[in-house]
Amino acid sequence: MDLAAVTKIFEENAQKATGMEGKLKFVLDQGFVHVDFTGDQPSVTNEDKEADCTITTSVDTLDAIRTGKQNPMMAVMTGKVKIKGDMGLAMKLQQLFS
Repeated sequence: MDLAAVTKIFEENAQKATGMEGKLKFVLDQGFVHVDFTGDQPSVTNEDKEADCTITTSVDTLDAIRTGKQNPMMAVMTGKVKIKGDMGLAMKLQQLFS
């Protein structure tokens, strides 16, 4: 999986996400993915913009979480995923993966 594939998955799933409010930024080893839920329609870009919640991880770890090979809580506890900002928004992230 690469940054383009992650961006495409987030674009597709952001349209179906419910109850998401705010801006998310993923800082990945291959670049950025910014997901903005503040407008009429969700917006997904690869820009490094300000966000309410920033998730730092690798594309491989993100893919392992998405496919169920990695437990998200264990990834955070072992330092594979770092979360800064709005934890309530972070708790709703599963909607972007399914």
